[in-house]
Amino acid sequence: MTIDIHAHLTVDLPAQLARARVAGVTRTVLLPSSVHPEAATTNTELRAEFARVTTVISGGPLPEERFRNAIADLLRAVAEHPAETIAFVSVPLHLEAGRIREWVADHLTRPGVAGIGELTPAPGRAAAIEPVLAAVAEHGGVPVLTHGFAPNTIDDLRTYRELAERYPSVPLIVGALGGLHALDLVDLAEDRPNLYLDLSSALQTFAVRAAARTVPEQCLFGSNTPYGDVVAARHTVEAAVSDPGVRRLVFEENAARLLSRRGVLDGV
Repeated sequence: MTIDIHAHLTVDLPAQLARARVAGVTRTVLLPSSVHPEAATTNTELRAEFARVTTVISGGPLPEERFRNAIADLLRAVAEHPAETIAFVSVPLHLEAGRIREWVADHLTRPGVAGIGELTPAPGRAAAIEPVLAAVAEHGGVPVLTHGFAPNTIDDLRTYRELAERYPSVPLIVGALGGLHALDLVDLAEDRPNLYLDLSSALQTFAVRAAARTVPEQCLFGSNTPYGDVVAARHTVEAAVSDPGVRRLVFEENAARLLSRRGVLDGV
């Protein structure tokens, strides 16, 4: 079994899953998305989609209905492909803490949902995810995936580490290996066992190698589809990690340990 911990639902899920099979992926963790750069056919359309992406990852205010619609699309997709997909659901961070608690409790009861993600706090405001972690801690500590690439800052990564220490029962996954701050993130994770590193969108094989060498049991294979390619992501990990045992941890065992908390891998 190979698990992709970080893939966004695209407009053509059958094609997305076919590509995952080429990479040897047997389970894809899908995250909701209302932005679809993969559907663009011109540079103008692509720029428009990336302008929307920038709003999202900058923590821009988005209507609650946009979250609900994206999650509804996700849950339908997972229901249609239960053998190959698992759902993480996003949370509007602008909600007050009580409503976040209700949102998390409600969505974690949905079939196929095994975690929360992707959270997108504004740069310099990583602490905004704390109410989500507090709510998740009440539900057995399911995994939470938060944005880690730009415009997140090194201070945001430090805050994630502090929050992971404050909520030790919650596996906190930092997306895209922290972007330009990958080596800093590896250092931050070294003594924080519930801080996990999503290896997707890694800028250098050196960073992947450093992560796998330092915290092998905290590294998770991810593609960041459609912003990354799942086959290329697998080749990157294989180029950086030669030890078969560490590869098994990265491709399968670490993610399986986290996802088994919700029983979604039972019978596999």
